[in-house]
Amino acid sequence: MSSTPSPAAGLPDELQRRLGVPDAVMIGLGSMIGAGIFASLAPAARAAGSGLLLGLALAAVVSYCNATSSARLAALYPASGGTYVYGRERLGAFWGYLAGWAFVVGKTASCAAMALTVGTYVWPGQAHAVAVAAVVALTAVNYAGVQKSALLTRAIVAVVLAVLAVIVVTSLSSGAGEATRLDIGTDATVGGVLQAAGLLFFAFAGYARIATLGEEIRDPARTIPRAIPIALGITLVVYALVAVSILLVLGPGPLASAGAPLTDAARAADADWLVPVVRVGAAVAALGSLLALILGVSRTTLAMARDHHLPHALAAVHPRFQVPHRAELLVGAVVAIAAATTDVRGAIGFSAFGVLAYYAIANASAWTLTPAEGRPTRIIPVTGLTGCLVLAFALPLPSVLTGAAVLIIGAAAYATRRVTTHRQ
Repeated sequence: MSSTPSPAAGLPDELQRRLGVPDAVMIGLGSMIGAGIFASLAPAARAAGSGLLLGLALAAVVSYCNATSSARLAALYPASGGTYVYGRERLGAFWGYLAGWAFVVGKTASCAAMALTVGTYVWPGQAHAVAVAAVVALTAVNYAGVQKSALLTRAIVAVVLAVLAVIVVTSLSSGAGEATRLDIGTDATVGGVLQAAGLLFFAFAGYARIATLGEEIRDPARTIPRAIPIALGITLVVYALVAVSILLVLGPGPLASAGAPLTDAARAADADWLVPVVRVGAAVAALGSLLALILGVSRTTLAMARDHHLPHALAAVHPRFQVPHRAELLVGAVVAIAAATTDVRGAIGFSAFGVLAYYAIANASAWTLTPAEGRPTRIIPVTGLTGCLVLAFALPLPSVLTGAAVLIIGAAAYATRRVTTHRQ
């Protein structure tokens, strides 16, 4: 195990450190407070019934453990790549590679889901075309430099928070809410709550974006451990308020069958004027998530390319814009193709499985830290690792089978490369 940062530092293609705490927090918020809260409440309610809030609480606990482990590791290894770097340095090359593979593949599916969400809200009849256009536009923004991305993320987060605040206030003050709808009934099962937590985890997953940008953050040992918990804490408060207000107005049954839960809640609260606002908010939220996702996937692609797990040409950094431009263009192209050809529903479960596998490796890596290296209390990585594995295998069976198959394919590709390299 190495206790020194990965060799990103000192490379000719090293990225510049331009982001402080506010920018890092905003990127984390932009990754988390996005389309997930607009899209994941209904399937989670179908799984957990009246136990929805228990699922939200469980997802928050696992996310907190993941965030704490990631923050401690990112402070020690402030290089692009996130858990790809941590797994490699703490557990060995294979585990780092597997984390990077799970992240890139899973988050590429998330990108496609977010792009399709934009299309569905903006122009339902041409959802795929709008999704592709959104990917192209945001890839261009990321190409122009990370500071521009952080600035746009700030604006998007402000709009989405304003929309969610209006939804919460309208729901709570409408008189349509009933406190009994928050009661936990016999329909809430352990399996259902676990599956709901796994689906809601999709809405939380995003704090790692701060860690994957570690090479571009000023004073990372101080900034990253501060930014990640702040971003997660704000997100948890927002999600809890939204979930409670929607449950009060709709109840678990109608919520479970809702196609657009927040829109249905606005109608139930006799606030039809709010429906177009919600639609705009959902589209903007999905754009924010997509922006940050493309940012994070391209940085992990950069790190894997530096180690030749992906074509080394993708490790190039643009001399003017100081971004991994080839990685960003490739990621944008793959996401555009996926957005043009795939379905949003399956992408969420598949993405959740990949990201939970990614964080399981992060927690295992954090377990190996020494006190001098900033090791968190041991219960945190243990709870995080166990929670990730349980939630991953509690997801709908198609998501589990597809996700497991993709990890196996990645492992086989790694083994094939190792054998080929040794023979040469």
